[in-house]
Amino acid sequence: MSGSGGGSSSSSTAVKKRSPAGSASSLAQEEEKQAMEKMLEAAGGGAQENGCARSPSPCASAEGEGVTLQRSITLLNGVAIIVGTIIGSGIFVTPTGVLREAGSPGLSLVVWAICGAFSIVGALCYAELGTTITKSGGDYAYMLEVYGSLPAFLKLWIELLIIRPSSQYIVALVFATYLLKPIFPTCPVPDEAAKLVACLCVLLLTAVNCYSVKAATRVQDAFAAAKLLALALIIILGFVQLAKGDVTNLTPEHSFEGTNVGVGNIVLALYSGLFAYGGWNYLNFVTEEMINPYRLFFVGSREGHLPSILSMIHPRLLTPVPSLVFTCVMTLLYAFSNNIFSVINFFSFFNWLCVALAIIGMMWLRYRKPELERPIKVNICLPIFFILACLFLIAVSFWMTPKECAIGFAIIFSGIPVYFFGVWWQNKPKWVLQGIFSATVLCQKLMEVVPQES
Repeated sequence: MSGSGGGSSSSSTAVKKRSPAGSASSLAQEEEKQAMEKMLEAAGGGAQENGCARSPSPCASAEGEGVTLQRSITLLNGVAIIVGTIIGSGIFVTPTGVLREAGSPGLSLVVWAICGAFSIVGALCYAELGTTITKSGGDYAYMLEVYGSLPAFLKLWIELLIIRPSSQYIVALVFATYLLKPIFPTCPVPDEAAKLVACLCVLLLTAVNCYSVKAATRVQDAFAAAKLLALALIIILGFVQLAKGDVTNLTPEHSFEGTNVGVGNIVLALYSGLFAYGGWNYLNFVTEEMINPYRLFFVGSREGHLPSILSMIHPRLLTPVPSLVFTCVMTLLYAFSNNIFSVINFFSFFNWLCVALAIIGMMWLRYRKPELERPIKVNICLPIFFILACLFLIAVSFWMTPKECAIGFAIIFSGIPVYFFGVWWQNKPKWVLQGIFSATVLCQKLMEVVPQES
């Protein structure tokens, strides 16, 4: 930043007497000082929303040009997001778990049909939710709208620490394992090699997402097409096997032999099937970007539940670089875990609880706010059925794994003191605000990002 032409003649003369380097340094320091003073003067007011500092950016443009995320996700891209998310690692891994818990091919097919119907009903309910509450963020946005700040923050807290990064790492790990399997055809893929490739995949995809939303959607479209081709190949080979006539296990008199009739086995089979179908609600996380749905942590930061740096975007790339980098770092941390799948099991009940609460909120909105525009409105029987099914899954989770559920609740409630410090406590001391501001400015400079302007 060299001297600007908008100052007075005396300040212009003073600037000319300094060296260019000294001038830039002095002006930068002056801008930071002024921004800090404005933030401290407005503490508890406009510069602080829900207790999280919304500091002015020393890097923000003063030219009057708004910096916003661009709407660049088309209908085709949206379909690819859903297809690419549902047809993920789950469909290539969970069939073994479904068959093992069901005990027979017949019951496993019934389980797959039930999971498919359940997912369709959930997707229809979320279609109404997404077109009624047109905010990105999925369950978090709906809980914030219906239940208020604290429940929404706890949802975000668990997504932040556990669910989102661990799920992404599992997908990368499964992909890495399949990628390396041809190199180790007669033995298991070494854990170290799989973890290394998984981390490289996470880093690569983060770089693509940081570079361009369009580039990221093209990668998503390409991977979705590749997974569809892989499934088509598996289906064709299955029909070839059927044509050979060796289908004894699928005949009516043999298809249910060995069925496990225990409630626990059936529910575990349902969990495996639902994991494979998982992702039908993913587009609701990016509603505003449908020609720009935001990432979940980006939305949480925008609502004041996370540090403001996570809601900033790169002024040239127009992508939420800080939130993407943060998600990447959290995901990579799970490479140090030796039993990551057990971590997911801790919070499966919480995931279904949040989904059930979101659908209950949809029914509440129908009653309390009937005037809201609802381009899609499902029959009332569908959300009632879906809520009862979710409550059944939650109850069985507590019945089968009470210890894991208790640990999960303990971690969930650990977010309460964080909420009261970061969100509820608005009149923070000046030294706390100064520390928040300094950290925000440092991160802005490192990543060259600015607050979004609407």
